[in-house]
Amino acid sequence: MPLLPKPHLPSPHVSQVPSAFSGAVGASRWSNKDLDPIRRRDRKWTVYALIAYWFSDAFNAATWEFAASILAGGLSYRDALGIVATGFLLVSVVISLNGATGVLYHAPFPVLARAGWGFWGSYVAIISRVILAMFWFAIQTVNGGDVVQVMITAIWPSFGRLPNHIPADQGITTAQMVSFFLFWLAQIPFLYMHPNNLRYLFITKSILVPICFIAMLIWAFRSTGGTGGPLLSSSAKATVGGSAYSYAWLSSLTSVIGNYSTLSVNMPDFSRYSKASVKWQWLYVPMLPIVFTFIAFIGIACTSAGEAHYGSLDWNPATLIANWPNRACQFFAAFAFSLAALGVNISANSLSAANDLAALFPSYINIRRGQLICALIAWVMVPWKILATASGFLNFMSAYSVFLGPIASILVWDFWWVHKMKYDVVALYHPEGIYRYTYGINWRAISAFIVGVAPNLPGFINSINPSVTVGVGKRPYTFAWILGFVITSLVYVVLSTVFPPTETMIPRAVLPDEVYEGEEGASVTIEGKAVDDDVEREATGEKDWKKEEDELRVM
Repeated sequence: MPLLPKPHLPSPHVSQVPSAFSGAVGASRWSNKDLDPIRRRDRKWTVYALIAYWFSDAFNAATWEFAASILAGGLSYRDALGIVATGFLLVSVVISLNGATGVLYHAPFPVLARAGWGFWGSYVAIISRVILAMFWFAIQTVNGGDVVQVMITAIWPSFGRLPNHIPADQGITTAQMVSFFLFWLAQIPFLYMHPNNLRYLFITKSILVPICFIAMLIWAFRSTGGTGGPLLSSSAKATVGGSAYSYAWLSSLTSVIGNYSTLSVNMPDFSRYSKASVKWQWLYVPMLPIVFTFIAFIGIACTSAGEAHYGSLDWNPATLIANWPNRACQFFAAFAFSLAALGVNISANSLSAANDLAALFPSYINIRRGQLICALIAWVMVPWKILATASGFLNFMSAYSVFLGPIASILVWDFWWVHKMKYDVVALYHPEGIYRYTYGINWRAISAFIVGVAPNLPGFINSINPSVTVGVGKRPYTFAWILGFVITSLVYVVLSTVFPPTETMIPRAVLPDEVYEGEEGASVTIEGKAVDDDVEREATGEKDWKKEEDELRVM
């Protein structure tokens, strides 16, 4: 193992602890306390907490809306369910692969990205993701605001009739703007929480929200005599055919993957807090397609029942709930959806953006400050315009995946293929170490990223500005995430094989636990008494770092 740098005084801007990571000379530019690997005593996430996290993420309005908006594009409900199952099967594999890296090295995505991209090169991946995470935070805040409006109207019916003083072309009314602000404000206390404490939010949400969703599913079938409404009838078929059907199917698949493509990149931001074995990350592969497809079915059934009862195909659940005659049911259903939006907004968006901002400005921004900055920027995103139509929503999610597919690809192949699961976790915090590459940039990753994104750029531009004609150039964009992932994978693997980064190859992995245990004077406090890490290991019953190394050998 390489010699560990000596600690130095912490930064005056962001609280740090002297360690081989943020406390080393020259490393304060690249880390702070929140970016350091999680110590053993601070890993609180159990297997159940991880499962609750995913149930919490799955049960939200976005998952509901995806299936319904696929129907709005002319496909059948069977198509929608097949698309959701296929999309989450594909993305769950990538989520598991990248999540395993966080479990083993207990570092966040921005730090782990340095191994494949280089220190300065990682900024390409970090900046791409932070922009997208902040956009998605704003999107979910709109969803939360919609259901908050239903909650307020259920208590105070005249709220829905507030005079509108906002121009119609802005895609939002005065009542919606007030509701957006209230939901935005309600998120602030949770942005102050440490990620370890957020697991209680996810556990609570994983219990309450599914009850609401299942109750709505029961309502959908009971209120329609067991048929589920027109969308679920045997005669319900796709209204498009031929090549239009194929492109609609692929476009919807890309949008479904785009919905959780951010977590295919930033899963280490949460898995780093896990004290469960890395093998539990593979649970996502069967679990995610099943859970998300079930929720998609609930969305379709309830939307179908809503059409049968109210004569309109409303893919926004807030609109459906607002049509109910029982105000108590309106309030509690809307509360469940607001809790759903809150949980997913933190887990998939604000925390991701915060880790990225902390990596970009570690001397000034920690996770808490980063989340608050993300919340403030949500106002300038004007997300209500993105959600104005189903097609606009799908276009946004397709755009989302243009960059994340190639980024996720490089993370997967760099860890599992190029470096054979062997990283030096100390070197990930020191720009002059083995991951410095050429001026801090791994040209292989940059080249693969550019080649992977390039085919999708014409369609991406056309999606943003339809007046720009790109002809057949927009067709690759139909399956942007898959295309970008595959092309980037091929290019990165070939370049790394022909021109291997030999300076980054090490005989065995250097894990954070052995580093923390090897520090001079390393100590912790248990029940008010200072003890060393060896005593801590006995007191907490945690497994030895050598067992994690054994897991690497088995894999």
